[in-house]
Amino acid sequence: MANQEQIARAAGRFARKWLPVAKTSARVARKQVEKQWMPTARQSGMFFKHVVPAAAKPIHSLWHEILGFTFLVFAAIGAFKIWQHPGALPPVQFGLVLLFVLVMAGYGISSIRKARRISRS
Repeated sequence: MANQEQIARAAGRFARKWLPVAKTSARVARKQVEKQWMPTARQSGMFFKHVVPAAAKPIHSLWHEILGFTFLVFAAIGAFKIWQHPGALPPVQFGLVLLFVLVMAGYGISSIRKARRISRS
């Protein structure tokens, strides 16, 4: 039993002696690594600051162009149905299809105009 106590005390003395050094050396090593990688992190931050806004603008404009085209296609499909069968639709259904065509065409045109505004700014 005494042998185990002696081993435990020796381990405690060893830990007290070497633990602060280990913490200090780990702290120093971490600071050295931070100093080594700091220029890389700074340069990547500058890269993202300059490239992301420049890339986001065309993507934003393209999104609005695709959305406007999709809305105009929906409006064209509805207008084609009205043109194909002008007297076949009941008045209520004709009014709903006409309202659909007008809303889709309006959204399509406004989306394409917004894309042009984005690309010009």
